[in-house]
This record gives sequence, structure tokens and C-alpha cells, in this order.
Amino acid sequence: MNRSNQDSNLGRREFLQVTAMAGCTILIPSAYGNPIDGMKLEVAETIGGLGTEPGTAPIAGASWFTAKAEGDGFAYRFPAGYLSKARFLTADMLLDGNNLLAFSIALQEGENGPTFRLVFGGLPQCSFRVRLPLALVDQNRWRIEREAAFLKPMCAGDRVNLALVDRMRLTILHKRPGPVRWCMTPLLAAPGEVERISAPILPKGKLLDELGQSTLHQWPEKTRNVDELKQRIQSQWENGSKQTWPQEFTRWGGWKSKKLTEGQGFFRTHNDGKRWWLVDPDGYAFWSAGLDCVRVDTEARFDGLESALTWAPDPNKEFHDMYGTGKMIRVEGKFINYLAANMIRALGPDGWRNKWAKIALAEMKRLRFNTVANWSEWEYAKQASFPYVRPMDFKVKRSTWVYRDFPDVFHPEFEADAADFASLLSSTVNDPAFIGYFLMNEPSWGFSSELPAVGMLYVTASCHTRTELSRFLRKKYSSDGALAAAWKMAATLAKVESGKWQGVFTQEAQEDLREFTVQMVERYFKVISTACRKVDPNHLNLGMRWAGIPPVWAVRGMKFFDVFSLNNYRPKLARAEAEKIHEMLKMPVMVGEYHFGALDVGLPASGIGHLKNQTDRAKAYRIYLEDAAADSYCVGVHWFTLYDQSALGRFDGECYNIGFLDVCNRPYDEMGKAAIASHESMYQVADGQTAPFSDAPEYLPLLYL
Repeated sequence: MNRSNQDSNLGRREFLQVTAMAGCTILIPSAYGNPIDGMKLEVAETIGGLGTEPGTAPIAGASWFTAKAEGDGFAYRFPAGYLSKARFLTADMLLDGNNLLAFSIALQEGENGPTFRLVFGGLPQCSFRVRLPLALVDQNRWRIEREAAFLKPMCAGDRVNLALVDRMRLTILHKRPGPVRWCMTPLLAAPGEVERISAPILPKGKLLDELGQSTLHQWPEKTRNVDELKQRIQSQWENGSKQTWPQEFTRWGGWKSKKLTEGQGFFRTHNDGKRWWLVDPDGYAFWSAGLDCVRVDTEARFDGLESALTWAPDPNKEFHDMYGTGKMIRVEGKFINYLAANMIRALGPDGWRNKWAKIALAEMKRLRFNTVANWSEWEYAKQASFPYVRPMDFKVKRSTWVYRDFPDVFHPEFEADAADFASLLSSTVNDPAFIGYFLMNEPSWGFSSELPAVGMLYVTASCHTRTELSRFLRKKYSSDGALAAAWKMAATLAKVESGKWQGVFTQEAQEDLREFTVQMVERYFKVISTACRKVDPNHLNLGMRWAGIPPVWAVRGMKFFDVFSLNNYRPKLARAEAEKIHEMLKMPVMVGEYHFGALDVGLPASGIGHLKNQTDRAKAYRIYLEDAAADSYCVGVHWFTLYDQSALGRFDGECYNIGFLDVCNRPYDEMGKAAIASHESMYQVADGQTAPFSDAPEYLPLLYL
């Protein structure tokens, strides 16, 4: 069938004829579990160029749809409160083609009211069940767990009241170029629990081959068999000791041509009057070119996707190291790691991990990287005296969370939790190769449209921080009447102190809550930074990897950092952005994550940055790194990640071509040549002696989760 001849725009009547179903219960195949009871949501109109196709879909009760542009989709209308008694929104879906699709479900209060959004994606050629718990509309969670091919469901937008929600949209958020096709059942509002599917439909069979590569794609460099794999990895192991940094690099990867200070034995920051630098332990200029996730990566979550694997050996025998449970990343599930399996194949089941580490660090030296960056197995870098950073992860043991992952910072035991958090640094306190530590990574409270103080009032009935907020307001307002008058709404100090808040805050109330949020964030960062400095006075506090420019209410707390780190997934780090951060904080900037990917080497999605092929990925790498090196406020950029992600998706479902190596440990030659060229010239670029690379590629529309 020529699908291009079948595409048609849908009128409302035609669409309803296609999707009409009798009753309120979807009958689904027995492999999917029990039928789902719920209210079918009626489509009021289609959005954009949504089309339909005739033919039987692989999922019972599903219909085929096509879209030509992002934003195409369905609009739903229903009486306000229609969703109030429902627990889930659900539908079964299957994506055609070889690439990921990302969708958005938006729930809105009236035409111009607040809008809650759930963003999610799906693996191609594998059916999945959308399960949106409607409790998420309180915005106390940023993300829920991936379920098989239902990928990275994330909350965005506003808090909404289901009693006022009267409309919904399901639209395409991100797609590859050209038309896309999928089938789905009607959306249901289900009053009870919705079961996960027990086995997906796989129209084209297995999704991964025995080496962990995609079966849906073919590309010239695809590893053909186990013998080819073994030969490559064994050669990398044998030749690893030959890899060294260039002569102009110091033993730490710094620049011999520019000594800035006398060596202090540890990494420092330094402004020479023209720009910011890091300084290596011997006093030489250091600009950090790093790789994130230097570890045995490509781990895939496969619970619910067991039937999608071509090869899954006995976990109790020689390949047991390829299996995991996800507990280290606080995700319960089943995990399989084909990179580990491929290393075991080539290097044997005993001692393979140490050999892998030598291969990985040798590859980094070949590519002239000088920093083992975040999320890495940094212990190997420590052993090799290879400069590295460490990630930190604050946990509450005695105190609690008050909104998403923001802790009860006025809890009497919060400082004890901070001391436990900082104690981990004792193992590296005297190591000169240790650059510094990131306090956290993109906290989910930073992605909320609400202030932490506002979110806390809605979701936490009582806590020590709410008590402190009440004290703060009592100092400003002598009585409940004064508070209500100032806020221009019904409010009492007792309601501020306890009980989950109902209703919408006025602008005047928001101003007070913003002022208190400043105190919350300042206490958070001061306490944990002070605790870390007490344990480790020798190394740099690299901040908390914010996503972009921090809001004004967070800045005061960031004065305790040595470096402001941000994750920046754009074609370049904007000079104006780096300068603004410097104006606010008077400290240098480091990029903790960036990357670019393509769809030409067997991954379902490109990555956040999207290029047409590996040649353009290489150009994008050079543009980003060298432009950042020329920025006087920037002291380093760290690429995410060393390896491609699994074509089956990692713990949350990301499945990107973002590596310098693939799952078979094959280097991407174009990327390698670009890295070598940029890293060998980065110091001259940073010093103003050489112009940065300027042959920019074409940046394509985004395709990511």
C-alpha cells in the first residue's frame, strides 16, 4: 500500500466514524490482561493535518493515524469535572516506522486557564499502554517510571483542578522529518487501576540482536558478528597502553605554555584579567574537555520487553554481570547491558571490567579528553590519576521532602542529613586528580512552574519549613487580618502553617512566597555546601547543574559555589547567557551536559541536538566546544555521553545516538577526528591565539524525550 495516497485530513464526523466503539469497555487481547473499564473520551475536532488510514491495526480496537507536522493531533471536550472521579487516562498504542515519537497530553481549565501536560514517547514497532495517573495534576512529581515501551512520562505546565478541567489535547510533540504513522485505541478515563500489558505486540519481531544492536535498522558500520566484535575489543586492549596526551599537555591535561600560579596541589579557579581558567595542581592553565558516563553503559530496562530480545543468556552463568536491578539509580526493574556482555565475550568473564576501564581511559587520551566527567565510574580515573569529577546525590534520612525533591530545610535533622551527604567526599579529599563535585543534577523542583514554597503549601500538610514560613509572615503581618489584606485573599497564619492549601494564590501572596523561597534555597545550598567544605576543603564545589539561567529567587543560595554548572543542549553556549550568570554570581561557568545525535546509525532517536548524519555531528561538536573555549566566562564543557544509549532505551527510555562509541565499542571515526582537532587547539582558542571552528552544520528539528 502506498500510504501517501491514503493520507487524508479528517473532519469531525469522519474521525468519529473511524474511532467509534460500542460501550465503555475496550476488549483487548488476552495477552494484554483484563479488559479496561472506563469512559471513552469523545474527540471534538482534529488539530493540524492529522490523517487516517484504512486497514486492520495490530491492536484490537485500534485505528491507524498519520501526522505530517508537530502539533497534529486530537482535541477533546467534556463537561467540567468529568475527570474528577477517574484515576487514569489510558490508551494502547503502536508506532510504525523505525523511530521514536514523542507525544503531549494537555489537560486545561477552560479556554485560557491553567494547563497540565504529560509528555511521553514510545519505542517503534512495539505496542505499549499509556497510563496517566490523574493524581499527577498536583505537580508534586516531575516524572513517573517508564513502563516497557511507554517511555519517560514527564509532567510539565501548571497545576490544574480536575473539577474545572473541560478539555484535553493529544498532539505530536517531536517527530522525525516526514510523515509519521501510529495506531491507537480511544482514550479512556478509567475509575480504577489500569493494568500494565503483560506482553507487547512486535510486528517486526525482536528489537535487539545478540550484540545489543537494533534489528530494525541497517547501516554500513553495523557490527556483523561476534568474531568481528572480539577482534576489535581485543585490539583495543592490546593497543591501549600506546595512547598518550600531546606533548603540550601537562600530566593533568593542562597547558604547558601557560603557567598561572604556583602549584597548590589541587585544582583551582583563576581569572587572569582576560578570562577565567581552571588551574591544574601544578599551576598550569586547565580547560576541562570532559566525557560524561565513562562507565560500562548502554544498560537497557527490559521488564515487560523480554520478548523483544534475541539473546538473553542464563543470569547465573558467565554472563551474569550483564544483568542488573536498577537499585543503584533508585529504579526498580530488570536491566540488561549488552556492552558488558560484549566485553565478557572479548575479554573473558574474569577481570573484564578492569580491562574495559583501561580501554576507556586509553580511548579518552586518544581523543585528547582531559576530564572523566559526571555519572562515571570515577574510581578508575582516581586509580589512573586521570582528572575527574564526582556526582553527589542528597537523600533525606531524618528529614523529609516538602515538594518534589526539595527537602525540609528547617527540619532539626536536616544538617545531620547534610553531614551524611558530605561524608562521601572523605574518600577523595587528598586526591590531586579530583577536580571537584557537583552537588546535584537538575533537581525536579527547578522544572516546576511553581515556587518551592508554593508547591510545599499545596502538597505537604505540615513540616518545619511551613512553620518557619508562618514565623516569617508573622514578623511582616501582625494578624490574620493584616495577612489577608496584604494578600488580597482569604488567608490565616494557621492555614499557612498546616493543612494542604486550596485555591489560587494572588500576585501579592506570590511575592511573599518568592521572598521566602529565597530563604529556603539559600539555606539548602548553604548547609550542604558548608558540610561538604568541612569534609573536603581542597576541591571545587561545581554547583548543581542547573538547566539554563537560574531564576532570581535561586541566585542568592548559589553564592556558596566555586563554579556555576549548567546543562545546555543548544547549538552553542550563548555568550550573553554566560555573561549574565557571571554578573549575578561572579564565578565561572561550566557546561555539565550537551550532545548531538543523528538517525543514521541504528538508534530510535537522535538525542536532544539533532543532525542529519555523523559528519554533521562532528561539525556540531567542534562548533560547540571551540565557541565555549573562546568564551572568557567558560572553563569547560562535558559531553553526554561516552556511549550511545541502548536502542531499547535506558532506565527512563532515552535511546539516543549520543556516544563516541557504540554498544559494540566501535568508535565513530568522524566524531573522533573532530574531538582530536578541537582538543588539540582548545588552549590556543581559549587564549585568543586561534579563531574557533566555524563550519556549522544544519541543525534539524528536535527528536527526543
